[in-house]
Amino acid sequence: MSDARTREPGEVFGPRMTLFADMLSVGLATAAACLPLLTAPAALSTACAVLRGAREDQPVTAGRYFALLRWRLRAGDLVVGAAALAGALLFAADLALAGAGLPGAPLFAVTAAAIGACATVVALRACARPESLDDWPAALREAARDAVRDVGGSGLVLLAVATAAVCAWVLVPLAFLAPGPLALALTAVDVRWAARP
Repeated sequence: MSDARTREPGEVFGPRMTLFADMLSVGLATAAACLPLLTAPAALSTACAVLRGAREDQPVTAGRYFALLRWRLRAGDLVVGAAALAGALLFAADLALAGAGLPGAPLFAVTAAAIGACATVVALRACARPESLDDWPAALREAARDAVRDVGGSGLVLLAVATAAVCAWVLVPLAFLAPGPLALALTAVDVRWAARP
């Protein structure tokens, strides 16, 4: 029997359920760390790094998450957060203008939505890259390449974002749990692409 299916003596759930519970605790920690908004990219990147560590038998705990996040919050991470926030506000303003009934609004809305989806995929894939821990420009370059070369993975990223958004819309308290599964999905897409033959 493989290690993934064995249980320690006295363990009620198997290792996969333990990883699920750890992922939810990291998700709650990520949601709390994202509240200042400028820290959102660093918070999500840290969650991906902590979840990636599970493959190397490193602990996936909120304590390890906050220890790594404290090391992460530097000027470069806050600049990336400010750029992401500015991009989200610009996207929201563009959609508001399209909804105001300007000439050519339907075509503009579709174009803005396509650009927003591509930017979201690249930004989220950059958060999942190991390079994002210390070099955001390299992470963004590699994420843009991955987004083009791995169209299936980019579709999975959009599906993960849509699922998180629907869960948060259906039941608002789930918004605080959504960063964990989202980080797990981003990490899985990145690991899947890195492990290609």
